[in-house]
Amino acid sequence: MTSIGGAEMVDWNLAVATATRLVRPGPEVSRDEARAVVAELRRHAKASEEHVRGFTRMGTEDTHDTPVLVVDRPGWVRANVAGFREILKPLLGKMQERRGSSPGGAMLGAVGGKVTGVELGMLLSFLASRVLGQYETFAPATRELPAGENGGGRLLLVAPNIVHVERELDVQPHDFRLWVCLHEETHRTQFSAVPWLRDHLEGEIQSFLGETDVDPMTVLERVREAVQSLAGGRPEAEEDDGGRSFVELVQTPAQREVLGRLTAAMSLLEGHADFVMDGVGPAVVPSVAEIREKFQQRRAKGASRLDMALRKLLGLDAKLRQYREGERFVRAVVEQVGMDGFNRVWTSPNTLPTKAEIAKPADWVARVHRKAES
Repeated sequence: MTSIGGAEMVDWNLAVATATRLVRPGPEVSRDEARAVVAELRRHAKASEEHVRGFTRMGTEDTHDTPVLVVDRPGWVRANVAGFREILKPLLGKMQERRGSSPGGAMLGAVGGKVTGVELGMLLSFLASRVLGQYETFAPATRELPAGENGGGRLLLVAPNIVHVERELDVQPHDFRLWVCLHEETHRTQFSAVPWLRDHLEGEIQSFLGETDVDPMTVLERVREAVQSLAGGRPEAEEDDGGRSFVELVQTPAQREVLGRLTAAMSLLEGHADFVMDGVGPAVVPSVAEIREKFQQRRAKGASRLDMALRKLLGLDAKLRQYREGERFVRAVVEQVGMDGFNRVWTSPNTLPTKAEIAKPADWVARVHRKAES
């Protein structure tokens, strides 16, 4: 844990304990049913490798070195806390250096990492019941959560959430589980088959964190203004801020530039996974049309006002837009230049689409393909 003067910046253990205590229990299943679900998800994850590789024309049989883990909600929490801890090390180190000399350092020291740990735990408890699967790109290996070699990630499938959603949607469990695995396996293939992608994204994230103003009083003031905007403190906030999330509102201008590039990259990755999931689906998931229709209705319907407010606060609405916009980009490019033409996107960071090109796929085709042909 990163600490200064004996006070932890983030109490990671408390974050895990808080999230584990607050997370809602999963659907009721017998011990035998649980074993059957885990076994089937593992089979589907393995089968998805060949399906995704054949459709995308990415990777080989020897590409994957990352494990597939079927976890429960507390397991997902522990994995993500480990990931947060890893990716935030540079920022917490920077804050540690500044805290001693900052006018607000004593105050933050008094508030301490325990409050931060509780807050992080509360957020994770909200998310832990919603995530179906996740490719952890920056996952460090732990005793109970192995990761790939050379900093490779791991693929998590959250069994209780998958069972909960398939029951809620009233869809064929076998088909739904394979459908989810196809999406998550696409992410695993993206990072396994494109060696530079992980380091590039990590560099962008560290650039974003490096621009963080770590003066405690400045951060607190920015947070206060952001909360007021989200709470309707300024009537024009929604129009002026373009519907930005809390995360975006506390950024500096330099961070917004980095965020634009990260948003484009994540839109590509999520949209590509949705495109592959639906492209492979008809051949191996008989009820894919029904699953997609019901799943989209579920996304659009939303939930309670509290749930919607938390989605806004955390930027989850923006993530849903990434699925839609990214999928449209991938579909349009494949229609124009085919799968091999689309796969030029993985050549280097320079061939990734910009945020503007995500909205205008023809501009990406013109830039990347005409430049290559000239």
